[in-house]
Amino acid sequence: MYFVYIIQSENYPKQLYTGFTENISIRINDHNEGKSVHTNKFKPWKLIYHCRFNDKKKALDFEAYLKTASGIAFRNKRLI
Repeated sequence: MYFVYIIQSENYPKQLYTGFTENISIRINDHNEGKSVHTNKFKPWKLIYHCRFNDKKKALDFEAYLKTASGIAFRNKRLI
């Protein structure tokens, strides 16, 4: 299984992060333990959206889309 997820900073609610992982619980723990340079300064994080995929390429493509301008608009209107 592959996951695309969106997390939100609990202390800075406007800060969102979109990522990809094969193990979502370990990855969220990594974010909250400061193991990611991109998310360290906004911890703690909470999971607000995740989507499961059987196909790794589709998951990575969806993650890449969510990081584009149109993907961010889609995320804000439909996912969160």
